[in-house]
Amino acid sequence: MKITNFICIVALATFVAGCVNPQVVQISPGVYELSRDDHGGIFGNEEALKAGVIRDANKFAESQGKVATPISARAHPVGILGDWASFEYNFKVLDTNNPEALIPEVLVVTDSKSSPEFRSLGGKDVFYVAEPVK
Repeated sequence: MKITNFICIVALATFVAGCVNPQVVQISPGVYELSRDDHGGIFGNEEALKAGVIRDANKFAESQGKVATPISARAHPVGILGDWASFEYNFKVLDTNNPEALIPEVLVVTDSKSSPEFRSLGGKDVFYVAEPVK
């Protein structure tokens, strides 16, 4: 019975450790990246993945009393044989009174097959760039 409990605890710990997502990474002063994979396969939700990454970036900036503004992003759709969906988001963290932070921006799909920030290995990635709201 003790060995069964031990195996269950190890399996649960391994599962929980596998669900932990990467943290925000500073690329340069004031510029950060947050990337996340969705291991749900065909049962995953790519839009929820994207929204969760952007929400976590905003929480990161708010924890510093600042605001996150988008730079660019890359979405990789789910494929086969462990080709998980992923979303990478590059953003700036600015003071709330910074004039650049007051300009509303949205991520817009670009027709480019690559980006200075990202490389597409499979050719099916979707690249986004930030543009001011018109």
